[in-house]
Amino acid sequence: MKTSISRSRRAAVAVALGSALALTATACGDDGSGGGGSGAEGSGKGKVVFWDNNGGVRTDVWKEIIADFEKANPDIDVEYVGIASTEYQSKVDTAIQGGGLPDVGGVGAAMLAGFSAQNALEPLDGRLGNSALKGMLNKDMVESMKAAGGGDGTLYSIPTSANNGVLYYRTDLFRKAGLEEPATWDAFYTAASKLTAAGKNEFGYTIRGGAGSIAQALDATYGQSGITSFWDGDRTTVNDPKNVAALEKYAGLFKKSTPAADLNNDFTKMVAQWDSGTIGMLNHNLGSYQDHVKALGAGKFRGVPQPVGSSGKRVQVSNPVDGLGLFKSSKNKDAAWKFIEFALSHAENSKFNESAGQVPANTEAAQDAWVSRAEPTKLAAAALTDGSTTIVQLPYYLPDWNTISKADNEPNFQKVLLGSMSAKEFLDGLAEQLNEAQAEWNQQKG
Repeated sequence: MKTSISRSRRAAVAVALGSALALTATACGDDGSGGGGSGAEGSGKGKVVFWDNNGGVRTDVWKEIIADFEKANPDIDVEYVGIASTEYQSKVDTAIQGGGLPDVGGVGAAMLAGFSAQNALEPLDGRLGNSALKGMLNKDMVESMKAAGGGDGTLYSIPTSANNGVLYYRTDLFRKAGLEEPATWDAFYTAASKLTAAGKNEFGYTIRGGAGSIAQALDATYGQSGITSFWDGDRTTVNDPKNVAALEKYAGLFKKSTPAADLNNDFTKMVAQWDSGTIGMLNHNLGSYQDHVKALGAGKFRGVPQPVGSSGKRVQVSNPVDGLGLFKSSKNKDAAWKFIEFALSHAENSKFNESAGQVPANTEAAQDAWVSRAEPTKLAAAALTDGSTTIVQLPYYLPDWNTISKADNEPNFQKVLLGSMSAKEFLDGLAEQLNEAQAEWNQQKG
């Protein structure tokens, strides 16, 4: 089956990339047309509008941070707008084209290239260089943001946290079944099978088959194959035979060791299903840790880094670093930047990440006592820094990445789970789209 990026989408990518290349002209004084104009520094006082890219889930902690900021800066008012993560990108894209962007918004690595390519974000290297935050942010997170921004090495979003992938498992169920911790992929598959009693509605694993399924599937694929790079030159490794075999094994868990409902489960449904207490293992990120504590109690589960492969090494795909961006159209950039600085200060970044259960970007916050008490965060932070883990960087810099990995291929992955499409056919189609998108990117850059 031949799968390629449609002509209209290729044209859209070309327009976006053209806008990205126009950033140089904009920096030299040309206002450009993307993102609603160049805005203004403003008085450093007045109103700042902030769009939260995970509204509902993170609303309470952001309101605490905003209250702290307004107390410290009584001449600045922050208007909070919470937007569900599933709706955020489309809302920002609409505002870029039609107006109405906020001053500050959550801008994670996965959506960064698309926004920056439309000339919507303010470059932040200079502001960070003159800030008290200089040298206080995790270097790897900063570099991840720069790499995701479109390939020009510019920083368009200040990292707030890393939301690393975690394998959660029920310690009580494992003990009862006489199983060892799923530290290897072999142990993982053994546990998935042994903990399943479908007639009792008990399953060893819950697989993500709905929205957001592709990154999790690729994590399991590269984790098993041990392939350590997403690209071999300008060709993707995603359909390497080792990856095909790995995905076949992983997808084979569906309805054998997982609930049938997994076919349509996004992360909220998947997490809620695991928290019901009858499933042995769950792959998600640090963000759901507090949900599990509330539902199950801290003594009934652990969250550990992804299993290691047959080589004894751990390979994971990159999890998007989250951050805060300053929109170029803001008429009050000075005050907006003050808010970003404050949110990334030691105390506030620690407060945010303790609530979210994520790894803080502020290096002082990362040393706070709660990090050691929150075991999954502690283990994830160690895995990212102790040399035990190789990260396969997903191509967030491609403006077409989100479309390819979501709208185009989430339905196809469901076909793989259902057995109506082979893992090879799925990965070959995904590879064709990625290779084409990479070629377009290289052509526009050149």
